[in-house]
Amino acid sequence: MNEKVLKALNEQIKHEFFSSFLYLAIASYLENIPLDGFGKWFRKQAQEEHEHAMKIFNYIIDRNCMVELQAIEKPPAKFKSIQDVFEQSLAHEQKVTKWIHQIYELALKEKDHGTAVFLQWFITEQVEEEKNANDNLDQIKLNGDDKAGLFVLDQDFARKAT
Repeated sequence: MNEKVLKALNEQIKHEFFSSFLYLAIASYLENIPLDGFGKWFRKQAQEEHEHAMKIFNYIIDRNCMVELQAIEKPPAKFKSIQDVFEQSLAHEQKVTKWIHQIYELALKEKDHGTAVFLQWFITEQVEEEKNANDNLDQIKLNGDDKAGLFVLDQDFARKAT
């Protein structure tokens, strides 16, 4: 595997693990409010991000290369509001999309066609992740300050997490 591509993939593993940590931090915040349904949904998101990191990890191993794990930044522990949580989630997914696209473009430039094909799954996944994050934020915004509506949304997110 091309060294530049390998370095970028190792960096992406770090980003995916950070995503998992970020969503666990959000789950903790929400479950302490307590909005357990939202918390369960973010726990599920954290698990998915961990799986994404491991997918890249396994790909690197399959290519007979070394994974170089990197330090993961500490995620925030406090948030301004429920809306802030969902705004940060969307902004984070948009950053992840940018990083995946950059690796894809690098793989094409370096003629690492195997990695370019591998990254197609992530590109498709990020379309879904951004759509979900955007839809979730829209629901929170539509709800406004309606506490009864927030309770209903919380229950809906609990169902989505199962």
